[in-house]
Amino acid sequence: MEGEYVKMEKVHKFEEFVDRRLKPDLVNAMAERDKVLEQQKIFSDLKRNIQMLESNGLTRLRTMVNLGSEVYVQADVPDTHHIFVDIGLGFYAEFTWSEALQFISTKEKALSRQAEDYTRQIANIKAQIKLVCEGIRELLNIPADVHGSGSKH
Repeated sequence: MEGEYVKMEKVHKFEEFVDRRLKPDLVNAMAERDKVLEQQKIFSDLKRNIQMLESNGLTRLRTMVNLGSEVYVQADVPDTHHIFVDIGLGFYAEFTWSEALQFISTKEKALSRQAEDYTRQIANIKAQIKLVCEGIRELLNIPADVHGSGSKH
């Protein structure tokens, strides 16, 4: 009887570890990766817009700018050859089109590495969760999935 209590106490600790540590870590890693992927999209859009400006030879631009809360104003850009790019931490740098494209290329590589790192981190956390669940299964003497994949067919 006491052995059963010890076993259930271990199961409870493993479940608590998964719920209080691994799952929140997984959610955080996925949220951080989503932020990186969103940044990648923003820089990809900026790159495409700069290339469109270059290919069409646009030196003036009239556009609508969102001031916040979906309030828009018309903006007239008399010279599009220099643009301001968010370089991080609330700082902006003025670039020519070619300088901006070089910066974007470097930034895209760094963001790609970050996304890959988060993807690996997510895979590691999922593997840890699976390992702990397997340990719980063994403690409770529950037979392993006959398909070995954990999925139902």
